[in-house]
Amino acid sequence: MKDHDNARMLAFAAANFRSAWTVELLCLLQAEPERTWPFADIVTAMRASELVVQQGIDALVGAGLVVSDAAGAVRYAAPASLEDTVEQVIRLYKSAPDKVRRAIVRANSPSMVAFADAFRLRDEK
Repeated sequence: MKDHDNARMLAFAAANFRSAWTVELLCLLQAEPERTWPFADIVTAMRASELVVQQGIDALVGAGLVVSDAAGAVRYAAPASLEDTVEQVIRLYKSAPDKVRRAIVRANSPSMVAFADAFRLRDEK
């Protein structure tokens, strides 16, 4: 993946995901796109709290990448126009998870990043 593509994928992740847990959830759901996951099964599979899973589902529904039914079951449902982007984000996350996490944190916690940058001794790209 080229640097330009990485930058686009990082921007997409930062704009659509509040935490790395959301990316983890996307990876889980996208791996079995035909499966409808009951909420409890997602919590178990991710070993995450119900709150974290619900926030991830909300973010992915908002981004148009999953659908949720009345019972709370969730299924991967990215439109064809975003499928390539999703695959590239997942690929980038699997190869450079810290890079994706940092992009998400920077976008969602600018004051925390500014505080941490004040103590940075060297440039970490």
